[in-house]
Amino acid sequence: MNEERQSGPADVKRRIIEEATRLFGTQGFDGTSIQAIADAVGIRKPSLLYHFASKEALREAAVESLLIHWKNELPGLLTAHISGYDRFSSSLTAAVEFFLEDTNRARLTVREMLDRPETAHARMKEHLSPWTTLLTDYIRMGQESGTIKADVDPASYIIQVMVMVIGTVAIGDIVAALVLPGGGDSMEAKVSELVRICRESLFSSPRKPA
Repeated sequence: MNEERQSGPADVKRRIIEEATRLFGTQGFDGTSIQAIADAVGIRKPSLLYHFASKEALREAAVESLLIHWKNELPGLLTAHISGYDRFSSSLTAAVEFFLEDTNRARLTVREMLDRPETAHARMKEHLSPWTTLLTDYIRMGQESGTIKADVDPASYIIQVMVMVIGTVAIGDIVAALVLPGGGDSMEAKVSELVRICRESLFSSPRKPA
């Protein structure tokens, strides 16, 4: 196809991963064919298989791209601020914005957790455990200084926040339709409330600590 010839290999590969993320997230891995992904990208099936030898290889690449993003993103977020409050706020805001930018990222993450829990756990541990460990250390430091509530369990808190963020984005449209008149453009409001709940359940003071 002309579009395929005009695009560079890196751009084609990126678009393949984007469409695979969308289709795997909305239809599931088993419900998505290689041909459907190729059609969505606008290339021939052999061209897709040139970049990814199988549907399973493409699945791995799509999931890996999500985890590598956070592996690369978290260090900068955690070192850009001095206070634990700012580290928390910037990390949570970045997570929400990343999944809102493409809600299929959240849907794919949920599907992987449900369909392949052991694989998902192993991959997250491999890529993210050094940084989640650092976050738990920050929470403990905040508890020692009195800025974070003493009864918060750091590891459980981080897990719950991850589930809340990913789950809220993944099913946000459904929830909005159920609880808000007409559904509407309420996702931003719901996300803002989510951030507020997460923040106030962690820090001792509802205002920003000094």
